[in-house]
Amino acid sequence: MKIKDIPDKSRPRERLKEQGAEALSDSELLAIILQVGTKKENAVDMSNRLISKYGLNKLSDCTLEELQEIEGIGFAKACQIRALFELNKRFTLSRNGNKKVLTAKDAYIIGFVYLGDSVKEKFMALYLDSKHNLIDKEIISTGDVESTITHPREVFRGAIKRNAVFIITMHNHPTNDPTPSPEDKEITERLRETGKIVGIDLLDHIIVCKDSYYSFKDKKITKTGGDGFND
Repeated sequence: MKIKDIPDKSRPRERLKEQGAEALSDSELLAIILQVGTKKENAVDMSNRLISKYGLNKLSDCTLEELQEIEGIGFAKACQIRALFELNKRFTLSRNGNKKVLTAKDAYIIGFVYLGDSVKEKFMALYLDSKHNLIDKEIISTGDVESTITHPREVFRGAIKRNAVFIITMHNHPTNDPTPSPEDKEITERLRETGKIVGIDLLDHIIVCKDSYYSFKDKKITKTGGDGFND
């Protein structure tokens, strides 16, 4: 059934107008973003299929290339989906107002938006100025469900490009266990030594999980309300 064949009062846009966005299901909201479906299914049916099969978390974690591997998703729709989830992340950060990063918790709040629900392990960097103001953030690499590989040159290339004075690195553990692995300890030490050479201090390396984090500077596992590296 095409969208135009659905009764007016049941179409997503009309329902949003009459009842408000909060009355719509996830699939109806996504259908409004996608606008059109394919010859086989309308936008609502496509959205239902995508969310039922992949879930919002997995969809939000997909790259453009991965999205285009899904039946019915071309380049344009892949861009729409990526833009939707990225805008949501930026909105969440804007509400938190974390422009200055003074504690491990400040860094964790930012990292959680991008890493907390990820089903893949990602490595992220925060670039700060001399007053600990956030200059920029960057996902350096994305791995599989268990690990990601990051080289210090990739991390500090971004820091140098942005004239950063300090850097905070983070990666997530999809297992939700923030305990650092031997590899985590090794990369942290390599980053610390590289920072000394290039003159950009590594303030902390934080392992991000859904309800806790590990701060290498604190050297402890901390719940989300815990102390920061500046305390």
